[in-house]
Amino acid sequence: MTGGATPEPREFAVLAADIAREAGDMLRQKRSARPEVVQTKSSPTDVVTALDRAAEELVRDRIRTARPGDAVLGEEGGATGGGDVRWIVDPIDGTVNFLYGLPEWAVSVAVEVAGTVVAGAVNVVPRGELFTAWLGGGAWLGGERLRCNTGVPLSRALIATGFGYSAARRVVQAEVLAGVLPVVRDIRRSGSAAADLCSVAAGRVDGYYERGTEYWDHAAGGLVAAEAGARVGGLNGRPHNPDMTLAAAPGLFEELHDLLVTLDPERDA
Repeated sequence: MTGGATPEPREFAVLAADIAREAGDMLRQKRSARPEVVQTKSSPTDVVTALDRAAEELVRDRIRTARPGDAVLGEEGGATGGGDVRWIVDPIDGTVNFLYGLPEWAVSVAVEVAGTVVAGAVNVVPRGELFTAWLGGGAWLGGERLRCNTGVPLSRALIATGFGYSAARRVVQAEVLAGVLPVVRDIRRSGSAAADLCSVAAGRVDGYYERGTEYWDHAAGGLVAAEAGARVGGLNGRPHNPDMTLAAAPGLFEELHDLLVTLDPERDA
């Protein structure tokens, strides 16, 4: 896939899936009993391992080989290149899970053309599950087309969420959680935004909300959820963004949205 016209979204999805699979295989093979922490970011609990960096470099190498003129935005390496096609990369979404050997971590690779995400792949490596989606082509797990749960009222909804790393943010997130928990079926917290969005797509949870995710956390998973029929967005008509990301089938999305608005979740203590 080099040179010429911009490929169709499905072609991008195939390439993204191949790259995410290769990075996941490398991580599985090289992960030690306790991976080395080489850096912290927003707080002492927000860690980077040596394999985060190695996985992102592998992904960047594969993109450069296949699409040398494309831009890349990666969690570890930042933004490089330019042009209409940009790859959005999270080499390990759920690094703390990866560090502790928990099964919810993923390689996330999305492709954006002229500002719109058109393809994505989320490889939940420990589970051996590779989710893919392309714009207008549906969301897939292997050969199975995914559909999110529909017709679920908030009172019977299983809702996934996540928490930030700063104490000031967690104080508010705990307050918001205390307002959500009594009115839903239950809460789940996996530790990977990309995996949570794919769980919405697969019907393993009914909805998801989280404050503090970055673009690379939800670019691919958000497309997977949307192509499975979920509405994905932020509060008050905004697109999903670092202040808030929500995903659920229409109907439940609005119920969850309206509840969250009353709890003022886009703030820190």
